[in-house]
Formats: sequence, C-alpha cells, structure tokens
Amino acid sequence: MSQPEAVRRRTRPFALLGSELALVFRRRRTWAMLAALALVPVLIAIAVRLTTDRDSGGPAFLGDITNNGLFVSFTALTVSIPLFLPLVVGVVSGDTVAGEASHGTIRYLLVAPTGRLRFILVKYAGAVAFCLAATLLIVLVGAAVGALLFPIGPVTLLSGTQVDGWSYAGRAVLLALYVTLSMLGLSAIGLFASSLTTVPVGAMAATVVLAGVSQVLDQLPQLDWLHPFLFSHLWLGFGDLLRDPVSFDSFGANALLQLGYVAVFGALAYGRFATKDVLS
Repeated sequence: MSQPEAVRRRTRPFALLGSELALVFRRRRTWAMLAALALVPVLIAIAVRLTTDRDSGGPAFLGDITNNGLFVSFTALTVSIPLFLPLVVGVVSGDTVAGEASHGTIRYLLVAPTGRLRFILVKYAGAVAFCLAATLLIVLVGAAVGALLFPIGPVTLLSGTQVDGWSYAGRAVLLALYVTLSMLGLSAIGLFASSLTTVPVGAMAATVVLAGVSQVLDQLPQLDWLHPFLFSHLWLGFGDLLRDPVSFDSFGANALLQLGYVAVFGALAYGRFATKDVLS
C-alpha cells in the first residue's frame, strides 16, 4: 500500500481519530513511558514496605500507606505531578505536529482532505488521551500494589471522615480526572510548540522546560500576583476531593485555568498551522 493511500484511509469519518490513537499507543516510546510511570507507585510501595515499621513514627503519608494500601495511588500521583507527568506529556504533545512534519506525512493528510482545523483537533485529542491513560495507570497500579503489600480498609479523608474502599475508589477516579485536567494546558502549549518546528525533540524540550519554569515561578513569593495565571498553579489543588462532602471548587477553578490555556495556545497552534506552507 502506497503512503498516500494509507494516509487517505486514515481520513475517513472518525477514522482519523482512531488512527491517531493507534499511532500514539502503538509506539514503543509510549509504552516505555507508561511503564516508567507504572514504576512510580511500585517503587514507592516497595520502599515503604522495606524501610518503614508500622509501629514507628515517620512522615504522615508513610503512615497512611502502611495503614492502608489505597494511599499508594494518592502518593504516587502527588509525586508524579511535578516532574514525571509533565515530562511524558511534553514528549507526546511536542511530537504531535512536528512528528508528522519530520516524517513527511502532513501534506498527504491535508490532500486527502483532512482540513487543518480537524488535523489540529485530532492531534490534541491524542495528547489528551495519553494524559488520561497515564493518570489512570498510576492510580490502578498504585491500588493493585498497595492491596498486595499492605492492608486495605476504611480510608480517613482530610476532613477526618472515614469512607469505605469503594467510596475512596470513586474519589481516586476524580483525582485522576483532576490530574488529567491539570495537564490540558501543558498539552496545548506542547501542541503550539510542535507547530513551530519540524524537529520534534525541540518542541518536546521547550514544553518540558516551560513546565519547570512555571513551577519555579510559582514558588517565588515576589511573583504572587502572577501565580493564579500560571498553568501549574493548581496542579496540587485536589485536596477538596478528599473531603466529606466533596467540594468541586478547586476542580472548577483548575478547569477554567486550563481551558484558558487550551483556548489561547490552541488558537495560536491553529493560526500558525493554518497560515504556514506545508512542504513536508
């Protein structure tokens, strides 16, 4: 099958999105990054199991894990948000447009025809799907390894109320959705960076660096006026989901912040891609 014909098949109704998801999740690089993320809860659980005595003192979160293995998921998400998730999200989103350009397939997709707006939307949808898969993987692996190495029982929330394992499982899903939502702005930035170059590594590096810069700026008290506008400002603001009753205030505030970045950088990505001459 020729390359133009193969690309043409990808542009049938709803086929382009399915093809994009297959492209993202069939790559060995994607599976390697997901495996690395899955190691985070595994290593945390093993380290706590080997080094922490249940009857001794220690940091609160370690005590929570040893008393209830369900806390492995929460701890793994908290550890992954500042570094590991932005790193892998930067790699995937930075490859969206630049990856196709480097392989010389964009012009075939547009001739098919696909349409430049549809192309951008599908590429962004693939990055969002990866964000969701990555966060759910951390939660599921954390719950599994926690149940294997530690006892499972009622979970004490931040408000002091105890809930059963199933109720906490629902909150864990909300945590995963919150973290996925937190990565939407960064994914849009990566999409825009990817539209500026034909070198995927450059877009990936720029996206990851910007994630680090945003978090550094968020720690500077002299820039407290800027903090509410940084896309990373509410990454760790999911405490309301671990209270009884559940409050969605932080969820809503984070959604508005991230959607603002999606709107701005999504428009910039489309504007850049719609006006450029596609030669690759």
